[in-house]
Amino acid sequence: MRRQTDARVLAIAALATLAGGAARANPRPLPFTYQAETLPRGAVEVEQFVDLVPVRVLSATSATGAPLWFLASEFQTEFEVGLTDRLELGLYVSFVPRPGEDFAQVPVLPFGNGLKQRLRYHLADPETWPIDVSLYGEVSENEREIELEGKLILQRRAGPVRFITNLWAEHEFYFDGHHEWVLNPTLGVTGELSPRYSLGAEGWMRAEVPTDAPATRAFNLGPHVYVGPAFLASFGRLWSSTGAYVRLTELDRATQLGDAYGRFWFRTIIGLSL
Repeated sequence: MRRQTDARVLAIAALATLAGGAARANPRPLPFTYQAETLPRGAVEVEQFVDLVPVRVLSATSATGAPLWFLASEFQTEFEVGLTDRLELGLYVSFVPRPGEDFAQVPVLPFGNGLKQRLRYHLADPETWPIDVSLYGEVSENEREIELEGKLILQRRAGPVRFITNLWAEHEFYFDGHHEWVLNPTLGVTGELSPRYSLGAEGWMRAEVPTDAPATRAFNLGPHVYVGPAFLASFGRLWSSTGAYVRLTELDRATQLGDAYGRFWFRTIIGLSL
């Protein structure tokens, strides 16, 4: 009985610790869209991203040789640090699990194993201007390329509702010698249902534009447009944001071998303020 009581006390204490310090957390209500606000000076947050995309693959163990459904995934861990009250540093590690030898023609998600470093700068204190503006710059190194990325983050508050867009572009330098531009803008709206919960809708696009444009444009180059709902649950230092998206482009296309952009895309972020 004593041990059970001690365990309950420890659990309550842990939950109280996580629920405290809400002002130092900076949860993301829209999983693909960065908000304008940054962490305050000295604050540290860890965020774990999980992307899941149903795709089609071949299996060596299949008796019929027909394509099978496979849940492609990627994991990113981000460490955020508030350098000042308006300047934030982010360091990422990304990991894409490789399936075993039993699977073939598994598409590669557009991120890859590697590292990222980025800065986000809020040009003014929140709601000082009619539209909050932040600038975002990132350098990424992965197994396929070196990437330079920039975002212009615009946000407008209307009471408990926020309208946010990320005007987002990348330039990718592949190790095989070619390079390309990538356009990845996002747009979303989110509203606070209560201090702990927010509900919104978000859309995002990805289009790759090779500098040596091929005569026939492959499906994975896009453009691909996804739209879906997003839900945030925030408990002070601990929060979780989830979005479920459906592809609006080429709705009549059945998912084929090699497609990295399935009909559905799921992303969850779990954040912990330290």
